[in-house]
Amino acid sequence: MSETEMSVEKHVFEADVARLLHLMVHSVYSDKNVFLRELISNAADACEKLRYEAIVSPELLAGDPTPRITLTLDEENNRLIVEDNGIGMGRDELVEALGTIARSGTRAFMERIEAAQGKEGAQLIGQFGVGFYSAFMVADKVDVVSRRAGSEHAFLWSSDGKGSYTVSAAELADAPARGTRITLHLMEDTKTYTSRWTVERIVKDQSGHVPVPISILEKPDAEPVQVGDGTALWTKQKSEISKEDYADFYRGVAGQYDDPALTVHFRAEGRHEYTALAFVPGSKPFDLFDPDRKGRMKLYVKRVFITDEAELLPRYLRFVRGLVDTSDLPLNVSREMIQESPLLASIRKGVTNRVLTAIEKLAENETETFDKLWENFGSVLKEGIYEDYERREQLVALSRFRTTTSDASQRSLTDYVKDMKDGQSAIYYLTGDNLAQLKASPQLEGFRARGIEVLLLTDPVDSFWVTSAPDFDGKPWKSITQGAADLSAIAKAEGAKEEAPQASQLVIDFVAFAKETLGASVSDVRTSDRLTESAVCLVAPEHGPDRQLEKMLQGAGRLDDAPKPILEINPSHALITAMAASPAGDTAFRTDAVQLLLDQARVLDGDKPQDPRGFAERLSRVFDRALKA
Repeated sequence: MSETEMSVEKHVFEADVARLLHLMVHSVYSDKNVFLRELISNAADACEKLRYEAIVSPELLAGDPTPRITLTLDEENNRLIVEDNGIGMGRDELVEALGTIARSGTRAFMERIEAAQGKEGAQLIGQFGVGFYSAFMVADKVDVVSRRAGSEHAFLWSSDGKGSYTVSAAELADAPARGTRITLHLMEDTKTYTSRWTVERIVKDQSGHVPVPISILEKPDAEPVQVGDGTALWTKQKSEISKEDYADFYRGVAGQYDDPALTVHFRAEGRHEYTALAFVPGSKPFDLFDPDRKGRMKLYVKRVFITDEAELLPRYLRFVRGLVDTSDLPLNVSREMIQESPLLASIRKGVTNRVLTAIEKLAENETETFDKLWENFGSVLKEGIYEDYERREQLVALSRFRTTTSDASQRSLTDYVKDMKDGQSAIYYLTGDNLAQLKASPQLEGFRARGIEVLLLTDPVDSFWVTSAPDFDGKPWKSITQGAADLSAIAKAEGAKEEAPQASQLVIDFVAFAKETLGASVSDVRTSDRLTESAVCLVAPEHGPDRQLEKMLQGAGRLDDAPKPILEINPSHALITAMAASPAGDTAFRTDAVQLLLDQARVLDGDKPQDPRGFAERLSRVFDRALKA
């Protein structure tokens, strides 16, 4: 029986199709919208196949050389029609391509090309033979009318996706002149796919850059309106793209209305090939501190959107917006579920390196732009010092800091080390909640007196990365709230107060009394060389977390048994010398005085007295004594 004489043939799907289709609809895809992406991808493949075969047989184009994909919305009949003028299919191809789960005509076609040429000869998208069946997520019946280029016959494939399908000859008057027309009879709850706004949004989000123009007809007899022109900005040469073109594309891909502070556009060639187009926003995105810390880079395969869930950049670069497009990333049965592969790891490494290198060049050549970038994203970039062992030295060198001598400007560590004082062997820093509080910290007094620059770190992540930061230019990091200050080797700045005489015996005895009185409340009481104006301060022991990190860990319930702080006493302070001179037998007063000194140190450290009622009572007794004196 010839093809033209063929009656309606009923076939049963190969394999257990009912079960497999149920899996496709309910498990493989998490978003119903992907059905349109899959059908458009198949249509683009069909156009690409025709282009390739027409190289040898140009008559296949039959006076219609321009590829196109048309989406027709039929709200009245609750239908969505996807049509292309690609290569089309004959009867046997329909049965083979649409009657067998996971058999891909595209893959077979690629194998033919590779066998003939020894290399990939066409840019084809679908390789797994299952995307077509995603149509049954939204349709309770699918009709496919196809006519192969150069053929005088057309065929209709029809199925409800429940285990069987039919194939029959189609009337040429009702068939495309060439290519394939897929008619989806939509379910009651998927009528929204006849809305132009819905369909246009999906096309632009997921398929707006496929290499074939896409048009929409709002109803069957309407004029087509183009919604995708078949071009992709990132495939062009950089010399062909203006700054305005980049800015417009950035606003679309990032969903922001500012201009990008930095654009990174490159094509990687060699063992792994891919194109990346990344933007650093000019302002902070609203989700910069999203607890999930997810990136916002989109992954495309041959210009078709796949996912925005792939980790194409580390989390500390989550403010970067853009995309990566590759042609040979391995996928599994669904384009949504990306296999972890050496290629994906290579892309991640390559894009990360290029973005950081571009930021470094910006720091060297456009200081003002970089300063704004750092102001917006420095707190996030510093997470990488803690998380990315491979690049922590690069990130430390890139970092900028406010310091005790920089006022409102930011300083690099290169500048800091260049200006270090004679005898200074460490990079000193102070962590805390805000700049004003840090500048008023008593721990700074001895450093300020000697003109020693101290980094003022106010971001929460600062307390963590400094504990693992590598030495910079051979200089280790040292918190000024931890351990001994060791400032005696550094001369005081010109005009600073002269060195105080050594502590008198009375002060030494008072310090010993304070240590005995406070007991387990502190780990030690000692005289200080870091205090010049304040009477007391608290510091952390030499080993373990510094004061700020200790508070953060305790607040998060991660440090149950914190080491007790050290109380440092300024031996030359008038209040200390007066207390030390009080009668040794006046134990009650001296005890109250020592406890008040500890509470004062806590307040200066941003805390409150450990026993507020006891603090108030001690203060009242001291006031009473002063009034009676």
